[in-house]
Amino acid sequence: MSIFSRFIEHYAKPKNENSVRFRREMAKKLDKRAIKYVSERDESMGETIIGKNGMINLRDGELILISSDQIVFRCVIDELRASELMSLEGVILTGPDLEHGGEERSVVAYYTDFYKMVTKV
Repeated sequence: MSIFSRFIEHYAKPKNENSVRFRREMAKKLDKRAIKYVSERDESMGETIIGKNGMINLRDGELILISSDQIVFRCVIDELRASELMSLEGVILTGPDLEHGGEERSVVAYYTDFYKMVTKV
């Protein structure tokens, strides 16, 4: 990859985390990502494990997080707020969870393939 194409790629990325374009690109980046386990965050910033082993999938404009053989989080991509952990070991997903009646939820999905991803860089 040339220096020019890296430059264009870097500056063409959406910077506003609240924009629909950013949300769609982040969801695309998470598609087909294998998950080690999922935890749910509560108001006191505590975490409870709600599933083990799973995958993030995109389907019909929704992000679907499957863990322990069930859907633990499902949100319309345009309403999803996703941010990777500083360690890059997982992602925080926040939004109205369609699987739980549209209730606003935050879940943390930890990747299984974190070390494989780091070695590719």
